[in-house]
Order: sequence, then structure tokens, then C-alpha cells
Amino acid sequence: MYLCQVKLLIVGGTRFVGRHLVVAALAAGHEVTLFNRGQSNPEIFPDCIHVQGDRNGDLSSLGAGRWDATIDTCGYFVRQVEALADALGDRGGQHVFVSSAAVYAVPVAPGFTEDARLVELVDTTIETIDDFTSYGGHKVACERSILNRHGDGSLIVRPPYIVGPDDNVWRFPWWVTRIARGGEVLAPGPAGDPAQLIDARDLAEWMIAMLERSIGGTYTTAGPSDAITWGSLLETIASTVAPPATELVWVDEMFLLERGFDGETLPMWAGGDDPTGWLMAADSSRAFAQGLQLRPLAETVRDTLAWTTTQVQPTGVGTQPARERDLLAEWARKES
Repeated sequence: MYLCQVKLLIVGGTRFVGRHLVVAALAAGHEVTLFNRGQSNPEIFPDCIHVQGDRNGDLSSLGAGRWDATIDTCGYFVRQVEALADALGDRGGQHVFVSSAAVYAVPVAPGFTEDARLVELVDTTIETIDDFTSYGGHKVACERSILNRHGDGSLIVRPPYIVGPDDNVWRFPWWVTRIARGGEVLAPGPAGDPAQLIDARDLAEWMIAMLERSIGGTYTTAGPSDAITWGSLLETIASTVAPPATELVWVDEMFLLERGFDGETLPMWAGGDDPTGWLMAADSSRAFAQGLQLRPLAETVRDTLAWTTTQVQPTGVGTQPARERDLLAEWARKES
């Protein structure tokens, strides 16, 4: 069934993925209701219906209304998705859940599919997300709750790193802005490690198109369609935005680990025992068969850089320039 106009309820909808979902839905002519606390960007999307409430507390404002589909962009614990299901009853339509590629248990073989083994938590009532495994395990529990409550027609989406404009997490924007400054750029090896990501706009447009056709199922939405490496990702960023004479200086993984570098100081880097590295080689053919289309990576890079010029970079993300210079100087002495 193809729905010409979808009455859509989005839980969240004012930040990053949710924001792009709203843009895609409005562009397609759909009616959008946003449910959130009204504290983040309260003036945004005047053409939407705004319903205030707190998914961790008062959901009574969802006691009336009926929608063709509900998208949950910010469910992390079973309690949250169960409370939403209780509040909506049978009025929420097709349920869509933004999960994560973190649900897959590592190690996995390159080319793994949606049928790969999942992370299992001993106790999902302990609402703590203090590492990658607990994050993925809670998402698994949420997925199962949604399928149990809303049926097999639910749409479960498992993206890897989500990037692009409005990325308030700032991992990918950090690399774009760092490389755009030029000079010698610390590039953590190995360059040949796999890399996967998806532009939030591509993810959003595909999700809305799936809802228009009432298609459910579970999908890994990892791009690009052609496999890339960590090295080619950084090189694409450099070829797109770096000034002349910029140099990516590839530094040995163990050298960095011994000096305390990790996926926080070098965002998106899966160095050492970081399990995310295992998850950057997924097979997303199931999503591509359902029409997932990805824009060129260079376009995402350019648009991300343009967006950063209107933002204040948050503190605590990435490596400070002085530390980067010191590390590169030490590496040069070691290599000389």
C-alpha cells in the first residue's frame, strides 16, 4: 500500500536525525506532529503540530490523536519504548525505531548481515550506558520490545555513524574542520581499516519513503554502497576541503594507544580494542534493495563544513592543536 499523505508522529524531531526526518516528511507533503519537551529549538518547524510532554515522565498529551506512523528517534531503554506503546495504544500506526549498528555482537565477519548475532545484556532493567556493549544491548532490548508490541510490520533501522549537517555529536564535523584548517594532520592508522557511515539526510529520506509504502523489517543502513577504508575517508575529506600543502601524517596505532589516544580524542577511530572497528564492514544490500540512495561523500563533507561555520564547536571533542603538534613532533623524531 502506498500512502499519498502520511500522518506522522515523531518523538523528538528538533535535533540532527529527527530534524532531517521532519524536513524530508514536510518536503514530501506529509502531516507531522512532534512530541518533545519543547526545550530544544522551540521555534523550529512552525508548520508542524507541536505536542509537549516528557517520554521519561508525562506522556498524557499523547492520549488523543491517531497517526499512520510513529518514529522513535531517541529510545534507549525498554522502559521508554514500553511507556510510549502504552500511551499510544493502537493509535500510533506503523512503528519505526532508530536503532544502531552497535546491536551486533563482535567479532563479526566482513559482509555480515542483519541476521548476525546480537549483543545480549544480562539485565536490561539496569539503565546504564557506560560502554559500547551496554549501548548496543539496550538497543537490542528496545527492538525486541517494539516487535513484540507493534508486530512484524515495524521498521527497525540500524545505522552506523550518522553524519552530515546538524551533527550535534560533532565526531565527523571535527575531522572536517580539522582537515579544513590544513597543515600536518594526525591520521591514526591503520589506514586500511574499513569505514562506514551514512548522511542523516539520506537516512531520513529513505525512512520516509519506506513509510509511504508501509514497508517494515530490519535494515542495516551503512554506506557508502562501495566499500571504503578509514584512509580513503580521510583522503576524501582532504581532497574536498583541505587547503594546499595539507598533509595527512599516518601514525602507528600502537604508538597512539601507548600515549592515551582513543576514539574520543580521535573521533570515529577504532583503534586497539575498540569494538566499533568490527562493525564497519556490514552488508546493507537489503536496504539498497528497498531504494536506499546515498549522495557522494564529498557532498556530505562540503555541506558539513558549511554548517560548522554557523556553529560553536563544543569543547571536549577531539584532540587539541597543541597536543596534536607535540605528538606529530614525537612521531617524526621516532621515524627519523
